[in-house]
Amino acid sequence: MAVTDEAIEKIKSMIVSGALRPGDRLPKESELAADLGLSRNSLREAVRALSLIRILDVRQGDGTYVTSLDPKLLLEALSFVVDFHRDDTVLEFLAVRRILEPAATAMAAGRIVTAELDELARQLDALGPHPAVEELVARDLEFHRRIVAAAGNTVLCSLLDGLSGPTTRARVWRGLTQKDAVSRTLTEHRAILGALRDRDAEAARSWATVHIASVEQWLRSTL
Repeated sequence: MAVTDEAIEKIKSMIVSGALRPGDRLPKESELAADLGLSRNSLREAVRALSLIRILDVRQGDGTYVTSLDPKLLLEALSFVVDFHRDDTVLEFLAVRRILEPAATAMAAGRIVTAELDELARQLDALGPHPAVEELVARDLEFHRRIVAAAGNTVLCSLLDGLSGPTTRARVWRGLTQKDAVSRTLTEHRAILGALRDRDAEAARSWATVHIASVEQWLRSTL
């Protein structure tokens, strides 16, 4: 095992075991290196790596702390990696969304409050029947983000938020080139919203599946 990897594993073990808890300040570099049997250089590299993935927070002049370890914070690293996707992997991102998002939408059916449903309806009405494609896609992202947030699972919400980015360009492309894409998207959004109002989890799941699958099927036919 590389020296830096060993250092990372040792710090990870301290966090997993509870020796270091969220919000705790790490011992001084010299003390921690000695306790773990590491060189200060390898420890420094490990701290730098763990700070990049939001495990540690290095505060200049104050010290190094364990972050809150909140799932949303930790999954920011996923968003960073996802930004490097290639165009030929967009279908794979859509496939993962098709697995996760309908489940989240079904979960939201029993949790989403009426005020939130009313706000989603107002946003749909504000778009009108013929919105610009770019505006529709931006609102589409927000529409699904708010529904998934209502499911009450922060890990699922963060995962889907990170996965939605790579499909944005495909959705804009579809809106510009497929004749009925805009009207279909609006119809599917209203169907999802209707199922949520009815507290019908299975209908919400089905409409969310149809909504994502329609983009996926269109993209497959154009590649």
